[in-house]
Amino acid sequence: MAKVLVLYYSSYGHIETMASAIADGARAAGAEVDVKRVPETAPLEVARNAHFKLDQSAPEAKVADLENYDAIVIGAPTRFGRMPSQMAAFLDQAGGLWARGALNGKVGAAFTSTASQHGGQEVTLFSIITNLLHFGMTIVGLPYSFQGQLKLDQVTGGSPYGATTIAAGDGSRQPSANELDGARHQGELVAKTAAKLFG
Repeated sequence: MAKVLVLYYSSYGHIETMASAIADGARAAGAEVDVKRVPETAPLEVARNAHFKLDQSAPEAKVADLENYDAIVIGAPTRFGRMPSQMAAFLDQAGGLWARGALNGKVGAAFTSTASQHGGQEVTLFSIITNLLHFGMTIVGLPYSFQGQLKLDQVTGGSPYGATTIAAGDGSRQPSANELDGARHQGELVAKTAAKLFG
């Protein structure tokens, strides 16, 4: 049974919801799945004043956790077309794992959220994927086996590089059924790929 970590950072809950869908897809494919979040680095007063969602149930991850999994799916919202500093700070601490090659050959994947359809979804995914490639990981995206990303009758996220959602400028839009289906599909593919490699 493949062991999958869904590791995320979520300011307002959109990525938290997507992380749950990724985990559901991986579990449906037979994987053992943990969902963890990276620590919040913004000062508590700043986070409260910005109305961050601070009551998330997922436990905080430690960098040392990463090598205990066959696959790691990383989710984070965009910050000006790249991953946010909270996720970057966490991954920047993985130099020891990188130096030992502890993540070489493991499966990696990315998912994200932006305010608008063209708010940097693919660039943000690549900012995460770049890290995963440096760690020596095998990347699983969201291929067109998920036909939902071709929909034109509704606003939707989704990219060949990973599952995405669109939150609206004020954060009022929650992940749609189609976007959550995409996340579940990617989670399933990650679990199946890890099972083939490590089963």
